[in-house]
Amino acid sequence: MIVEPIRRLALRQSLETYVAIAALAAILANLFMRFALSIPAPVSDLPLYAALIFGGLPLLAVLARKMLARDFGSDLLAGVSIATAVLLHEYLVGCIVVLMLSGGQALEQYATKRASSILEALARRMPNVAHRSVASAIVDVQLNDVKIDDSLIVMPHELCPVDGIVIEGHGWMDESYLTGEPYRTSKAPGSQVLSGTINGDTVLAIKALKLAADSRYSRIMRVMQEAEERRPRLRRLGDQLGAWYTPIALAIAAFGWLISGSPVRFLSVVVIATPCPLLLGIPIAIIGAISLAARKGIIIKNPTILERIGSCRTMIFDKTGTLTYGRPTLTEVLCAPEFTRTELLTLAATLEQYSKHPLAQAILDAAKADGVHFSLAEQVSENAGAGLRALVDKRIVEITGRQALSKAGRPLPSALPAAAQGLESLVFVDGAYAATLRFRDEPRADSHSFIEHLTPRHGVDRIMILSGDRDSEVRYLADRVGITDVQSGKGPEDKVAIVRELTERAPTMFIGDGINDAPAMQSATVGLAFGQNSDITSEAADAVIMEPSLRKVDELIHIALRMRAIALQSAVGGMALSFVGMAAAVAGYLPPVVGAVAQELIDVAAVLNAVRVAFPRGELADF
Repeated sequence: MIVEPIRRLALRQSLETYVAIAALAAILANLFMRFALSIPAPVSDLPLYAALIFGGLPLLAVLARKMLARDFGSDLLAGVSIATAVLLHEYLVGCIVVLMLSGGQALEQYATKRASSILEALARRMPNVAHRSVASAIVDVQLNDVKIDDSLIVMPHELCPVDGIVIEGHGWMDESYLTGEPYRTSKAPGSQVLSGTINGDTVLAIKALKLAADSRYSRIMRVMQEAEERRPRLRRLGDQLGAWYTPIALAIAAFGWLISGSPVRFLSVVVIATPCPLLLGIPIAIIGAISLAARKGIIIKNPTILERIGSCRTMIFDKTGTLTYGRPTLTEVLCAPEFTRTELLTLAATLEQYSKHPLAQAILDAAKADGVHFSLAEQVSENAGAGLRALVDKRIVEITGRQALSKAGRPLPSALPAAAQGLESLVFVDGAYAATLRFRDEPRADSHSFIEHLTPRHGVDRIMILSGDRDSEVRYLADRVGITDVQSGKGPEDKVAIVRELTERAPTMFIGDGINDAPAMQSATVGLAFGQNSDITSEAADAVIMEPSLRKVDELIHIALRMRAIALQSAVGGMALSFVGMAAAVAGYLPPVVGAVAQELIDVAAVLNAVRVAFPRGELADF
């Protein structure tokens, strides 16, 4: 179930590639037989017959289905050229058009495939079998045969087969496949594990919480298939250009036939009119933009954003990890009278080593700086929005927040200090209030300048922070970076509703860490995730910034704007040259074969211009 979509994607691209290669081989064989071996037609035309039958007919069938669906795109003119060439026995001309058309389609499919190549690589690395623990034996079973609540054994350095929970053993798992950066998480009984993570040096026993079809690797496949099926919107812009270009070209061809009385004149015009600058130039521009972005540390999953980014007039930011570094530091430990700082940090750090919460590392860093020795935790549980809980040294330790207490209907402790600006966590030991931990997460050095340049440089009308954090925390950051539009204390459902409402008014871009903001990203016109905290295979981002930096966001904006401009140059410039060629064909100065060669020269010019996308001059960012 993992490999099959990959095979389908590869097969589609391979077929178009094979057709293009076959057409080129047939053309070369025909020319060699005619001019080197002096073999006359129809024998010398046999390679052309084969290419037209096995390559041209499938293309014509696809174009016929498009016509029946009233999809009159830019490739329709190429289909008319092939059919006319065959009817007029101009088989060489027909093969040249097949070469141009199949080559353009192969390039377009390659552009989409290139965008999802990282997803495919992740999909290929998923395991096919799991080790099921039955009584005192271990039995290997197919991944699809794993059932919920099955006891599974994960050997050292193996991939975790399904999402589950540790029931026996202590160790760690390498989750770097989520981000591309080293990221190890300690595991103990009660810790959650994700499919695809790499186990460390110890054997872990886990209980399956999800079927294989519902685990992380399955979501990888769903995202990959979506990336495969999404047709770049800019390519549809080529179809829009072709929608008026095609009837004009056919009218000119019909006029040439009318004044000359020869159907060959019609063929000459439609051959030179074949819109290969649209069929070749735009996909190559897309490929160039995807490649350039990858070199800059930006993974484009959905090529349509290369058109959409330039139209975004509303920018929506998550707070932690986007406008800030996402590395809060522990600034205060306010202990209840019966607890000391060292005791409190020992309990809190022991628990937080099993968490991926942004504040966990701050507590661990503070504990290490104080020389605190960690204990072992058991019965670890972490529920979104509720906090972290475990048994440490026979005491129940809980780390939570004010909002979580309110939602659970628990009263705030009388000894609790007044709320202050910034981040905080509350620690409870055996149900009793133990301490308040306060943190600061500083804004990125370039946050203010980036925000300041969005309106004058990119025409952004509205800039908003949309966060689930407390209002005082969010406004503290907003004042530092220069944003006045603030929405705080919003849950995932609230974020989605706000983003959808804003997107109905104007195109939006949502920038977040890609973990809790996936629904909002998906609701925005363009969703960007910072890869250091993101699982690029399971979230809904259109692109992933692998090196969290607002400069990279600006580079992506410039890459998209530049790609669109160059793609339109290739398309419109190529069509303008084709109109010159059509005029010459109508006047009788351009026979079909010469017209096909002239069209190839126009293609070369369009392609060379499109290639410029991948090789920018100077800096891409402008702040």
